[in-house]
Amino acid sequence: MTDAAATVVRDGDTLRFGGALLREDVAALWRQLSAGAGGTSGIRALDLSGVDRIDSAGLALVSLIAARGEGVELRGVAEGRPVGFAELREAYRLGHGLAFVRD
Repeated sequence: MTDAAATVVRDGDTLRFGGALLREDVAALWRQLSAGAGGTSGIRALDLSGVDRIDSAGLALVSLIAARGEGVELRGVAEGRPVGFAELREAYRLGHGLAFVRD
């Protein structure tokens, strides 16, 4: 089975991600966001409801965008969705806002 191509669309103050956020697509997504009107400035929400699967590079991209904003809301994350998200977030000790959590 082939993963759907990674996508990102800015909808006002929300970035909507889709497909599989994997290492091979992260650089292209970052270039797209950097070249787009407004880039990641003013982002208040990240919607991952269209993401099927995420790896560590995809999580790094999403975490970096969340860190650049203030109080960015994470949407579309549910039990087991996207595949890989919960395990990676736990492995990297990231909280609900995707910031590092100290013990």
